[in-house]
Amino acid sequence: MNIILIGMPGCGKSTVGSLLAKLIGYRFLDTDTVIQNMEGKVLQDIIDEDSLESFLTSEERALCSLCCDETVIATGGSAVYSERGMKHLRKGGKVVYLKIGTEELKKRLWNFAARGIAGAKDKSLEQLFEERRPLYEIYADYTVECQNSEPLENAVKIIDILKNDIISGRQ
Repeated sequence: MNIILIGMPGCGKSTVGSLLAKLIGYRFLDTDTVIQNMEGKVLQDIIDEDSLESFLTSEERALCSLCCDETVIATGGSAVYSERGMKHLRKGGKVVYLKIGTEELKKRLWNFAARGIAGAKDKSLEQLFEERRPLYEIYADYTVECQNSEPLENAVKIIDILKNDIISGRQ
């Protein structure tokens, strides 16, 4: 079983995911890195030089290419735009939405316009959040409130939620 983390950029998917993987003995995979390796460019360059649509196509291809088990997968914030990609990920694991409010996101995303965030040039952080929030809620098997907690606390919350799934996956 994999654990797939979704949520807005800056919510802590990579940080929490890395900690979570270490705590439970899983591998860790960041889909942003998979995209960059496939394309040979950083995310922002894909968006700027190719197009947003090209980036989303690359992201979907990266999501659908994953074939792993006992892996914590940190997705990009825009992964939920790909129904095909999310269905593929859900076949092999549980999806956890790391939920955080826009005020906290603003503090964390000091480089919002240059971070390789799909749609950031055309929309405000609030607009992106409102557009994506329903998708995060649709795809999530579980939601973890991350607003006022540290990454390690959030990793432990996920373990508490998924402990039976993690144990049964090892039997």
